[in-house]
Amino acid sequence: MKDIFDILDENERDKLKKKKQPVTIEPMLATLTKDRFSKEDWIFERKFDGERCVVFKNGKSVTLLSRNQKTINNQYPEIEDAIKKMDGRFIIDGEIVAFEGNVTSFSRLQKRMHRKEPDLDVAVYYYVFDIIYLDGHDLAELPLRSRKSLLRKAIDFGVGSVRFTEHRNKDGESFFEEACEKHWEGLIAKDAESTYTKGRSKKWLKFKCENRQELVICGYTDPAGERKHFGALLVGFYEQGKLKYAGKVGTGYDEETLEMLHEKMKKVEQDKSPFEDAEIKEKHVHWLKPKLVGQFRYTEWTDDHKLRHPSFLGLRQDKKAGDVRKED
Repeated sequence: MKDIFDILDENERDKLKKKKQPVTIEPMLATLTKDRFSKEDWIFERKFDGERCVVFKNGKSVTLLSRNQKTINNQYPEIEDAIKKMDGRFIIDGEIVAFEGNVTSFSRLQKRMHRKEPDLDVAVYYYVFDIIYLDGHDLAELPLRSRKSLLRKAIDFGVGSVRFTEHRNKDGESFFEEACEKHWEGLIAKDAESTYTKGRSKKWLKFKCENRQELVICGYTDPAGERKHFGALLVGFYEQGKLKYAGKVGTGYDEETLEMLHEKMKKVEQDKSPFEDAEIKEKHVHWLKPKLVGQFRYTEWTDDHKLRHPSFLGLRQDKKAGDVRKED
């Protein structure tokens, strides 16, 4: 594995730092933008609709960590097994996805994400797009393009369900149009010279084909008609430390989801609303501690910061409620 670093120039080799492998890493996150562009020294990748996962391999030990540092080996045993067969000690970053046809499906991935006994009949794939640590060396200070080159050489992408995330070096606008025509979620644009930094960054940008938003589930209404378990979710986001009401969501649930969500919500019920300032006219609301985070599709935000035509896509286990902000 020593010869792998020969692909770096002298300046880049000087940036390599010997370091003990960390046991956790806060992932680098992209910032939403409405600008579409092509720039020299930027690359463009497919945006996947799945679960972020950082994989730590140290000898025979393999740990899969979600975005909020939860161990998820049990949900994806075939990915753990594939990584165990690979050589080297490394930390890699990517997204776990399930497909409906040629399109990634967060709803389908739910059959893996929230189960003590995940549905192993749902095939999943791990699309890797970055490498942060390799054989005793911290790679975070290297430029992204160099990390990508090391990633291709260090990881055996012919093993199991582990895939390399391809990218383009130009034509961001046309690639975005192509992505939307294929019904992808969008693209991620990345500064090819960027280092790997924790948290939200403007060196990585999200181009979204459709509007999606993570929101805190703060309450639910009683069911009506033939529906069981609950009627609609009341959701919100944090602004300056306070929960802001973003409306109710009554669509996007099948029978299995209604039952699963209801069971989780009953465990975090409380007597009063978690919204401090909102005037909510809904009746027969069961209020919740702000613990659960969902992902939702919508057409637009209204002037008073409510979702228009929202639909539930799935629960997120990889994000803390306190980190949920409105993405403009």
